[in-house]
Amino acid sequence: MYIALKNWVKTDKSQLGKFVRKLVFGIRDIEFPVIPLFHKSLYVFHCFMQNILHSATQFFYFSPMFKSRVSGTKKRLTLSCGMPQILGPLNITIGDDVRMSGITTFCGRAVSKQIPELRIGNNVDIGWQNAISVGSRVIIEDDVRFAGKIFVAGFPGHPVDCELRALGLPDTEDQVGDIIVKKGAWVGTGSTIIAGVTIGEGAIIAANSVVTKDVPPFTLAGGNPAKIIRAL
Repeated sequence: MYIALKNWVKTDKSQLGKFVRKLVFGIRDIEFPVIPLFHKSLYVFHCFMQNILHSATQFFYFSPMFKSRVSGTKKRLTLSCGMPQILGPLNITIGDDVRMSGITTFCGRAVSKQIPELRIGNNVDIGWQNAISVGSRVIIEDDVRFAGKIFVAGFPGHPVDCELRALGLPDTEDQVGDIIVKKGAWVGTGSTIIAGVTIGEGAIIAANSVVTKDVPPFTLAGGNPAKIIRAL
């Protein structure tokens, strides 16, 4: 009944149908008028309360809860937008003055012989939607900058052999490796760093790069696979 009436309103070409259609569309398109002073003040108040609630939640709830899970000095740790997700066994050590998005995932390889280790130094930025998968060790040294949507792939999660994958078996030891990002390096948005790679001191990785080999210090690298573009 409702569908038939809806179709009639949309398609009927009679005078009555046109009138009803105009009336319905007119009601549907009604907008509440903007009252400049009132709504602008309301917006400012909304933003103020939103910031207060966000800051209080981060200060009293997410930050101390996250700090209880990790080790290190972790002084002046700044979390934004919640708390990073931690999956699997993983030892995490964090230095001082680290700024980290809560929309981040840290994952430890479940079948490692030893508990995987993630070390984050001092004055490090870890941006929005980063995923750091630790096979054995991931070391992020002082003053490193991670932009957003970076994937640090210390282990792949699946074996190369398709029959082993079909059986649901994990990746093998030869697929796992350390990843080290040296002091002052900067990794651009959307980049992927593969197991076994060291990014040298002060190096820059261009956005959307796939780093499969070591990057020398103070160089700009980019592409898929990443290649040296120039010295810095």
